[in-house]
Amino acid sequence: MRRRDFLKFSVSSVSAAFFIKNIGGAEMKSEDFILEEATIADLQQAMASGKLTAVDLTKAYIERINKLDQQLKSVVEINPDALSIAEALDKERKNGKVRSVLHGIPILLKDNIDTADKMKTTAGSLALMDAPTPKQDAFLVQKLREAGAVILGKTNLSEWANFRSENSSSGWSARGGQTRNPYILDRNPCGSSSGSAVSVSANLCAASIGTETDGSIVCPSSVNGIVGLKPTIGLVSRSGVIPIAHSQDTAGPMTRTVADAAILLSFIAGYDEKDSVTSQAKKHAQDYTKFLKKDGLKGKKIGIARQYFGRNEQVDKLMEEQIQILKQNGAEVVDVTFPGFGKFGDAEYEVLLYEFKTDIAKYLTERNAKYKTLADLIKFNEENADKEMPYFGQDIFLKSQSKGSLEDRAYRLALLQSKIMTQDKGIDAVVEQFKVDAIAAPSNAPVWMIDLVNGDSPTNYVSSSSIPAIAGYPNITVPAGFIKELPIGISFFGPAFSEPTLIEIAYAFEQATKARRKPKFLPTYL
Repeated sequence: MRRRDFLKFSVSSVSAAFFIKNIGGAEMKSEDFILEEATIADLQQAMASGKLTAVDLTKAYIERINKLDQQLKSVVEINPDALSIAEALDKERKNGKVRSVLHGIPILLKDNIDTADKMKTTAGSLALMDAPTPKQDAFLVQKLREAGAVILGKTNLSEWANFRSENSSSGWSARGGQTRNPYILDRNPCGSSSGSAVSVSANLCAASIGTETDGSIVCPSSVNGIVGLKPTIGLVSRSGVIPIAHSQDTAGPMTRTVADAAILLSFIAGYDEKDSVTSQAKKHAQDYTKFLKKDGLKGKKIGIARQYFGRNEQVDKLMEEQIQILKQNGAEVVDVTFPGFGKFGDAEYEVLLYEFKTDIAKYLTERNAKYKTLADLIKFNEENADKEMPYFGQDIFLKSQSKGSLEDRAYRLALLQSKIMTQDKGIDAVVEQFKVDAIAAPSNAPVWMIDLVNGDSPTNYVSSSSIPAIAGYPNITVPAGFIKELPIGISFFGPAFSEPTLIEIAYAFEQATKARRKPKFLPTYL
């Protein structure tokens, strides 16, 4: 079958011809409609016409997963109830009930997000394959279901969210194997939300949800050529999400467009009594699509984080071109520096080691899993080393296990230092000194090759995720271009709960550049 024929909705996939209008575009006949790159608005309008159903759409994505994901390994499980959920939502629509813009839209979830259904939630580890089904959906999943989303399945991830070994290969888990970058298959997808990023980039779903502690949304999104939004800590509930560290963990949207990220964030943000930090969401959660403005760069003052330049000449050149685009579209730019730059890494690692030991035990106990402590997981890995540790060990687990309680002075001092250096002497200091609305920096350099022998070994590595991640502040990465066919992203981050401003900036930048380009692996694979 020719590629272009496969990518079109066939008669068997779609009940009848339909018309769809892109935002700001002209109507397209059904024979011109392509599943690839379809936005949530595109798909919703097609279903609203009565010609495309949620069942048709869900079937199309499942077919695409079955045909394309054997090599990518981005999806570990398809929801066996996906089609029945879609059918029920179609009946609601037929009876005049449309829950929201997400009604009938297939969404994939990272495999560390609880679902109280027939799917498993494992964080990629075989230790949780037979664990009891969670008693209820994660809070964010509840909100997605209430909005009418079709939970399509679970995505692969770096096992235990990339917090098991310092020599790991990002995107590998014992459950799912090695996820691959769809732009060049021997390249790493980055982690830990590897499958969530790859599935979106390869058009295996409408959108996905990932999680981040430090870089786990931003890095895979940027190297796989999509938009990733890491929200402020406290905007999106973490209840029902397998943790690393409560002071930094959050879930967030991973999409092909800023508009879709804004839509998803609007639905998953909100107060959850089981996650006390989300009390702040009562004030800040809102409809983020209000900030999708093509002229959103006008009048904005953006700080360029020069401390992230000088590491990769090609990235620097590309970023300078993007800075000119910011200027041409009405933004004022100014170079900024972080007074606490580079003084937080050791403190952050100490915090994560302490919090993981405590937080994972709490989750496992509440889940009523067979293995209820980090020590239990370590023993499981040792007893199943041939399957769990064929490529790398569990040195991070062992370091975490050696830590004491969260009452230890060492933990409290590390937490204080990491927050001061990234908040008071970090983002807050830069915003106050330079009077900027947001800070921009390169998200990544061309991604490294997959190496299961040595693990991740990036060359000329560029990453700007740590400061906003440790601070607990928002960060959005947007496609900015390519270097030798590998995607490069630009990050915009700012103070706590500055998502509206970041979305305005990111959307205007995206509309000015249109840098997103679908992967080219498809023609040779189909």
